[in-house]
Amino acid sequence: MVKNMRNPNGQASQEAIEAGDGLFVTADVLKEMVQIAVQHALEGQVARHLGAEPYERTSARQGQRNGTKPRTMKTRLGELEFQVPQVREGGFRPTLFERYQRTEKALLMTLQEMFVKGVSTREVNDVLEAMGGFEVSPGLVSRAAAELDEQVRKWRERPLEAHQYPYLIVDARYEKVRRGGRIEPAAVLVVCGIDEEGRRDVLSYGLGDSESEAMWGEVFGELKGRGLRGVELVVSDAHQGIRKALAKHFQGTGWQRCQVHLMRELLNKAAWQDRVELARDLKAIYATSEEPEACLAAAEAVAVKWEKRLPKMAKALRAGVEDTLAVLGFPREHRRRLRTTNMIERQMREFRKRTRKVSIFPNEGSAIRLFGAMILELSEKWQGEEKRYLNMERR
Repeated sequence: MVKNMRNPNGQASQEAIEAGDGLFVTADVLKEMVQIAVQHALEGQVARHLGAEPYERTSARQGQRNGTKPRTMKTRLGELEFQVPQVREGGFRPTLFERYQRTEKALLMTLQEMFVKGVSTREVNDVLEAMGGFEVSPGLVSRAAAELDEQVRKWRERPLEAHQYPYLIVDARYEKVRRGGRIEPAAVLVVCGIDEEGRRDVLSYGLGDSESEAMWGEVFGELKGRGLRGVELVVSDAHQGIRKALAKHFQGTGWQRCQVHLMRELLNKAAWQDRVELARDLKAIYATSEEPEACLAAAEAVAVKWEKRLPKMAKALRAGVEDTLAVLGFPREHRRRLRTTNMIERQMREFRKRTRKVSIFPNEGSAIRLFGAMILELSEKWQGEEKRYLNMERR
């Protein structure tokens, strides 16, 4: 069953569309897939009608093309736009629209399954023909997927020279991917930026075996190659791969360790009955003062209080708290949003809602395609926001 999430005006929601087996793809992505697939099917239908591809010289040709005519079609995804091929001698009437209208739900489900699960193009073709008589070839399905991949690739390689990005927020999450018959964890690495105008954007993402220094270094090097500049502060967790790559690629740039990540690490070193009190003490460190020295003194007091009961926690607090105070050297109005990686973590949780039922991606390509499409949509959403994320005039 295809289930649309709709807003009060009855339009397809940008949040997600759910298909069989609990798969999720956003409405804009699925809409683009349908437009590409149907447009290719129209081109194939007119080629079969004429007995020749565009500009092909053959004795079997039955007529000549005569441009295209725009046509729109209302669907559960919103209004779709197509360029319908015209034939000079007439007689060509695409039956695809009628077939599509009758089997729209089946087409959406099938395209979504192709998109998320990476099923074979021949398998998709068989389903489409059985359900709607679309006469769709495996090559058509491959081209539709390739066009979507190309859109994501262009976005990933877009130049960044037009803006400076004083703040970067970096995070990662793991998904299961099948590689060579084995199921392995793959790290999805995401880098977000806040530009000199206070607008946020997703700058890049990558898929790697782990959060290694080499993988993060590849991501950071690629960003610099696209023109990333003006970085003053990077916010992330304390993963060693990130820290080493930052030291290599962003020498002299401030690093803010996510306060929430440190607190989680410290709380995990405590027994359940101690966590409420310990959490209260840890939060008080950052509420004590806006001066690093005062916060460090408060952290030491907490370490002394818990040292006998939780020696590993006290040691980790002393070792890590100073790195979480870098944000105090930046404007007060920016600190609340720069002290943690929450900006991207919230989005990562939304991504997880869509990928949870996929369970295991059949290959790296399907994972890159789905995450690329979701991240591209997030980038467009953030860039379209009227209100700026940070007021940069008070720097």
